[in-house]
Amino acid sequence: MNIQEIVELALKDGYLTPTMEAEVGKICETATELSIEEYMSLDRLMGALLTGEVVAMPRKQFINVMEELVIGEAIAKVAEIEATSDQSLEVGDIAAYALNRLPPLYATTEEGAEFQRSRAKKELQNLISTQVKEAIDRSLQKPRFYPERQAIGKTSGVDGGFLVQINKLLQSYATDFEQKDKP
Repeated sequence: MNIQEIVELALKDGYLTPTMEAEVGKICETATELSIEEYMSLDRLMGALLTGEVVAMPRKQFINVMEELVIGEAIAKVAEIEATSDQSLEVGDIAAYALNRLPPLYATTEEGAEFQRSRAKKELQNLISTQVKEAIDRSLQKPRFYPERQAIGKTSGVDGGFLVQINKLLQSYATDFEQKDKP
């Protein structure tokens, strides 16, 4: 889709989804120069957002608690492996593999998320560990095909190291965290 089509769809539906927003951002970042029509469409979108004619949908109104449990398990296991060997693993690849083999645990409130965490730790911890271990084993065995592939959300030239991955993970899960001044 181009900018004009995205703006028309947003105006028609009354919503700007995170996917639409990301697509507009990607077009703007990669274009060497925007056309007059594209600028006019962006101006229409900005006006519609300011007047409330179009509402920007929040990035997430729910979470999959299984994601945080799998990512936590994957980070711990990957850290062990990377500390004791020269192997380098992608936490995202491991988490995606494991998550595709585990049930989702969605929640829309903190209370619901805590319930899902507690339930998963009691009933699913062994299954989570098994799936993460299997994902790591497969990752260690697979050849490095397509080294030029680009992970979702990465831009060229940005280091995708372990600490950067953890930083991005923490930012996505702690969007409302504010450091309070100590008295």
